[in-house]
Amino acid sequence: MIADRLAGVRARIAAAARSAGRDPSSVCLVAISKTFPIDLVREAYAAGHRDFGENRVQEALDKIDASRDLPLRWHLVGHLQSNKARRAAPAFATIQSIDSLDLLRKIDVAAAEAGASPELLIQVDLAGEATKFGVPPSDVPALFDAASRLRAARLVGVMTLPPYPETPEDSRPWFRQLRELRDGWIAAGVPAAMLRELSMGMSGDFEVAIQEGATIVRVGTAIFGRRTPTP
Repeated sequence: MIADRLAGVRARIAAAARSAGRDPSSVCLVAISKTFPIDLVREAYAAGHRDFGENRVQEALDKIDASRDLPLRWHLVGHLQSNKARRAAPAFATIQSIDSLDLLRKIDVAAAEAGASPELLIQVDLAGEATKFGVPPSDVPALFDAASRLRAARLVGVMTLPPYPETPEDSRPWFRQLRELRDGWIAAGVPAAMLRELSMGMSGDFEVAIQEGATIVRVGTAIFGRRTPTP
């Protein structure tokens, strides 16, 4: 079941990439395994998948512990409280939810102490929704400046969570806006290496995200099925 769903998602990624004149290998699929048991992660691994994403630090750490025999890359895609930076920095290959200067600095200090070098993405808040975290576009350049002085962690891109779409096309303006912001920051002199990743798009709209330049898509439901709500 998981293998079939993964194959289907990969085929859709490839088709979306080709429709945009892109190489399908330029898109990283992160399978969002939050709330699903480690057995399903192992099933996805057996089907050839390696990148997995979690929203909550403790749930992720439990799964990381339970899968140390597997060469997996774990992504944190949910909000990270700064008081959990010390635990998160050495555990994740990528932290996609940097939303403040304080968190950026604490992750770097924790990574240096642990001998880790996580890749970081700034979560850019485009819609200003009260229920979501992120950095307003006007405040992002200050994080680029701070990132140039990181000792251990590495800033590699930006991510966004647009308003929930009724249709996939509803997300396109938000994805396009992030891509255009990225291009503008590079034109203004931000090193391209800090902005090589655009993480945007989930199960309902990842094909549109790829057409708009996403290099990372975060897909859960289309791989693992519907989730049971958690408190």
